[in-house]
This record gives sequence, structure tokens and C-alpha cells, in this order.
Amino acid sequence: MAWRKAFAGLAATAAVAAGLTACGSSDNTEAASAPKDPAAVKGDITFLTNRTDLQTDGTWKKYVAQFNEKYPNVHVKVEGDTNYEDDVKTRMNDPHGYGDVLLIPNAVAPEQYPQYFESLGSSVQLADTYRFDAPKSVGGKQYGIALGGNANGVLYNTQVWKQAGITSLPKSPDEFLKDLQTIKAKTKAIPLYTNYKDGWPLGGQWTNLVGSVSGDPDALNAMAYNKAPWTEGTDIYAIDKLLFDSVHDGLTEPDPLTTNWEQSKGDFASGKIATMVLGSWAITQFQAAAKDAGAPASNVGFMSFPASVDGKQYSTIAGDYFLAVNKNSDNKPAAEAWLHWLIDDSDFTNSQGMISAVKTAPLPSNLKGLQDSGVTLLELNPAKPGEESRLSDTADQSQVDIWGNLYRQKLVDVARGQADGDLESFFAQLNKEWGQAVSDLS
Repeated sequence: MAWRKAFAGLAATAAVAAGLTACGSSDNTEAASAPKDPAAVKGDITFLTNRTDLQTDGTWKKYVAQFNEKYPNVHVKVEGDTNYEDDVKTRMNDPHGYGDVLLIPNAVAPEQYPQYFESLGSSVQLADTYRFDAPKSVGGKQYGIALGGNANGVLYNTQVWKQAGITSLPKSPDEFLKDLQTIKAKTKAIPLYTNYKDGWPLGGQWTNLVGSVSGDPDALNAMAYNKAPWTEGTDIYAIDKLLFDSVHDGLTEPDPLTTNWEQSKGDFASGKIATMVLGSWAITQFQAAAKDAGAPASNVGFMSFPASVDGKQYSTIAGDYFLAVNKNSDNKPAAEAWLHWLIDDSDFTNSQGMISAVKTAPLPSNLKGLQDSGVTLLELNPAKPGEESRLSDTADQSQVDIWGNLYRQKLVDVARGQADGDLESFFAQLNKEWGQAVSDLS
């Protein structure tokens, strides 16, 4: 199963979140303090995860065994779910139904965190140790810590780009489109693959690039108040225009209705696909696909979004799923011990090629290409206190699913002539809907 990238709190939708009933008081208590002696930490806990692949291959079993070397009296039951988002959302209607430690589902809005999750401590204090803390901070308290993080950009097949004679990576949308044209002319590879049918790769994978275009850490926050964000000069305009132009110019898969995510990994590895917009979380999966195809792992390259500001390029980084403790857990010290051991002590992020949430940890080797290219890794600023849900509220009110797939699938349809309109009319409609929501919320 793919580990799909998510900026959890921002992806929440009001319609979904409203279906969750509160379990417990909204006045959250402070984090339970684990005993200093690990042997004194006892109890049975359940860990919910979307990484069913790590359950199948025995990875979670290995980690539980390593954890028990330090905490011998804690029994960890791992429950993997291939339909994690929908199933856990439903399970959260039962106070004890969503495990003891879990990945915070995208459907839970920030203002609901105190209802469902235990405070892990002061956000200000934890920020000294962990990165990616902002999305899960509410009222000065921290409700989740990232299990790992990713850089956002473009995966590219280094061999295909070499075959096309491209010797330097693009630093502007125009250069990128020119390179895709060259790939189309000189190779048999699909220049850019959208994964239209599966949908999710057209959602957060593209929106996560906001900030990379301008190098502005407040670009996403500003979008929540901009009445016309799809206007030339903004990040979201540059990102969506590049997608539109790529489709319009025939540089994407010939029939988007037949794309297949799992198959696309093998097709990329074997040189049938040249580029895909994905987070760095995908690198290890595509390297594994390359191995299966008998191709070298070095075929999997990663670049920042093709844009630059005064000669500098940026790649936004953010936490993937965030670990949280169920507010209603009967064994909170044991749950917090497992949470912190995974983040602080295990080699999980290193093995998955992810950025550790621990600030002092080194970057994964798969981001060496970005470092060598002088790309600046940019962590976005948090929303102002009390406004953590403003972006998701604006998206909900406007019904423009910036973290989902519907509006970009419509964009692709317009670009390929299967829906009425053009780039200007489509962006004008988005601005109308978004702008009305901004006005209503103001």
C-alpha cells in the first residue's frame, strides 16, 4: 500500500469532521508523565497504522521487539488498515474504538484535537526538540508529533532525462515544459504522469508545493485570506498553470481515465514514465520498484518544483502523518512511551528515507540531490493562534477541495478538451467560489 502524503489538519473537511461525535471533555488534561523506570511502564496498547506493508513484511514486529527490550512490560498490538482514513474516522465515534496510539486522520479538524487526543505537552517547549509541530498545535498545546516528514517536489527518472539529452534541472515552469517537450520528442516515456484515476496524487501532492514557488513560509496562510489566489504571481496559480499547460500540450498520459498508481511505480522504474509530482516519501517505494524491474535505484531522482526567486530554489518540507495518543486510553504512559520510542529512538525515518521530526537528526540520504543543488528546505509557518482551521474552513465553504482531487481532475478535463472552458475561465470560477468563501468567513 502506498503511504500517501498528508498535511493532516489542513486537509480536514467540515462535512466529514462534523460526522465525528465528541468523546470526552474538550478541556484536555496535560500529558501523562511516564515513569522514569521503563520497567515500571505497563499495559496493553493498540497501535493503528496505514502501513499494512510493514505489517506484512514483519517490520512492525521487529520494532515491537526492539521496543520491548527497553519496555518489557508493555504489549503492543499493531492493527494495519488499508482504508485507514475512512475506517478510523468511523472508529472515533467510540471513545475506546480508535486504539491507544494512532495516526491523526485528515478528517479531524484542529479544533477537535482536544476532544480526541491527549496533550503531549507545551507546543513552545516541544518545538525546541521537534520540527513539523505547527499543524498539530492548538491553544499552545501539542496533540501530535510527526512520525516522519517529507520534502515536496518532483520525482524524475534520471536515465530518461539523460537519454533526452537534458543536462541541467529546470528552474522555471517554462524550462520544465521545454524539458518535457524534449522528453516527448527524444524518448518513448510519458513526460509527466498525473495518476488522474487514483485521484489522490492530484490533491495534496500538488498543493503541498505552495511555498516552493515563492519561498514564502506564509504562502499557505495567506491563501486563506486571498479572494483571488488563482491570479498570476501566486504559488497556487503557478502550480496549477503548470499542470494545465502540461496536459494541454499533450505532455501527460494519453488516457488519464486508465492510470494506475501501483502500476505507475513499475512503469516509472522501467523508463516508461519520466516525471511525477510526489513527496520524497515516494522515493523508497520507487527505488524498490526499480529493484524489482532490474533497474538501479539511482534511476529515481528528486528535484524541487521548477521555480526560483532571485536565483534560489525552495522545497517545502512538512510532517507526514502525526502520531497521537487517544485521550480515552487506559494506558497513557505506555502509549506515550511507544509514541516517543518510534519517533526518538527507532530507525523508522532512516529506513523509510524520511526526514526525522527530531531536529538534531541528519537528513536522509535521498535528499542529497536537493542539498547538492543548493535547494533551501522551507518549513511553512503555522497559522496564527485561533486561526488554525481558517484554510480548511475556506476550502470547505468554497467547496474547492485544495487537498482533494476533484478540482484538479476538472482542471485536467478542461485542459484536454473534455470539459467546457479554458485556463482563464476555470481560474476565474475558482476565484469566484474561493473569494466568496473568504468574504463570508470574514
